[in-house]
Amino acid sequence: MSDIPPKLRSSIARIRCVTLDVDGVLTDGRIVYGSDGTEYKSFNVQDGLGIKNLQSMGVHVAIISGRQSDVVQRRAKELGIRHVYQGVENKLTALKQVLNEIGCESSEVAHIGDDEPDRELFAATGVSVAVANAVPTVKQDADIVTQLSGGDGAVREFCDLLREIQAPSKA
Repeated sequence: MSDIPPKLRSSIARIRCVTLDVDGVLTDGRIVYGSDGTEYKSFNVQDGLGIKNLQSMGVHVAIISGRQSDVVQRRAKELGIRHVYQGVENKLTALKQVLNEIGCESSEVAHIGDDEPDRELFAATGVSVAVANAVPTVKQDADIVTQLSGGDGAVREFCDLLREIQAPSKA
């Protein structure tokens, strides 16, 4: 992703918060239920390290998901993600809560998404990122489309780009 235009590079340099969808972004989008009704999700460990790297730079990370899942809450806790909004019907309302909690402007937020509900966050944030497996309309609206798919390191891919732009000596 070294071919980032200067204006977009400047927007990425101002990012203080990254918001993430879950299904299709932090996971491959599949939801698996055990015979006892337990929900299973698979997270990419490299995405986790990318998130931790951002946090060590002072970049806030938040989860905004339309679904509710105990597994997501557990993963967020493991990664130290304090801003977790699940089961939200209006992602824009959750974004406003995140902005109020951390005290930053919407232009200082990057959102990573994959499906229609993420489009309103794309319009409301400074940088919009679609994962490679996102639906076509989401890719069209995105400033960046990752090479990797959700659940396969797409989040890490963007985290590394942000880190490279904001702290090139640490990347």
